Amino acid sequence: MPLPARGAGHLGQETRVRIIVRGRVQGVWYRGSARDEARRLALSGWVRNCADGSVEILAQGSPAAIERLVAWCHEGPPLARVRSVERTVEAIPPGAEGELAGADFEVR
Repeated sequence: MPLPARGAGHLGQETRVRIIVRGRVQGVWYRGSARDEARRLALSGWVRNCADGSVEILAQGSPAAIERLVAWCHEGPPLARVRSVERTVEAIPPGAEGELAGADFEVR
């Protein structure tokens, strides 16, 4: 199911999504692999481990690239065993477009 972009219908509009991945996703190079995939897709944002054993991703970029990252998250790197992927589309606050836009994608 495609993600709705803020201002849907306008080409070039960026989307921001928060993704929570659960399963065997820590200690299997999930964060590094997610960073590499996000960079390949020209996305901005970050990925980090959470105390509950999940991995959280905040990504911003084209809706098509976001969709490809979400699809990748369902598989992850070879040693990962993904149980669930939750995504929430977030509004990009006015004046905050530059916060992630054009920034690198990092592991936190």
